[in-house]
Amino acid sequence: MGESRSIGFFFLLLIFSTCFGDQTLDKITELPGQPKNVGFNQYSGYVTVNQQAGRALFYWLIESPVSRKPESRPLVLWLNGGPGCSSIAYGAAEEIGPFRIRPDGKTLYLNRYAWNNLANVLFLESPAGVGFSYTNTTSDLYTTGDKRTGHYVPQLSQLVYERNKGVQNPVINFKGFLVGNAVIDDYHDFIGTFEYWWTHVLISNSSYRSLRVACDLGSSTHPSLQCMNALRAAQIEQGNINPYSIFHSTLQR
Repeated sequence: MGESRSIGFFFLLLIFSTCFGDQTLDKITELPGQPKNVGFNQYSGYVTVNQQAGRALFYWLIESPVSRKPESRPLVLWLNGGPGCSSIAYGAAEEIGPFRIRPDGKTLYLNRYAWNNLANVLFLESPAGVGFSYTNTTSDLYTTGDKRTGHYVPQLSQLVYERNKGVQNPVINFKGFLVGNAVIDDYHDFIGTFEYWWTHVLISNSSYRSLRVACDLGSSTHPSLQCMNALRAAQIEQGNINPYSIFHSTLQR
């Protein structure tokens, strides 16, 4: 719960700082290589979540286009998993952000499927040490356990929900949460992955049976040699695909 509390604290700080006009200091006028007249506002900066430890989280807020009345749109908080995957470098740049990077590595173009077309999207680099977020103390100890989004997004949601109980007009108007490709537990994650490959004809019937027999579905910590061989065979059968979007072509290197 330690990380979810830090993120919850960040969320409150961000809302309060916005109320007092600090947003003008964090407003982005233009990104390098950005198209002209994009039609929406952007903000980025740091919010200190632990002054004693010198810990600050970096955020990037992209509003909906002005023509779509961003003040009437919901706010979506995006956290990448990993653990340690950057919400900016991956979530924003390669998944749901407003821009895509051209092959020249210098210019950007608009992503027609960006989520900010429908909502105001807040990308947060978490925990400290990921992406642009940082801490000035080298002896920090993070709570043990898997901190992927399948765990800390529901934990953060529960924290906000509990704090909102009995409050007439809560600061955070919480409506729900979403997790994609979430870490739930090894057993169901293994079964879900293997069945996804099999039902989408990415692996053969024999490979599917081998995976179910050879792999210990209860734990991914120390896979057996037989399981590793079955996984390797399944990967060879799948070929060069994008596992997150199997119907799109991949770049050839």
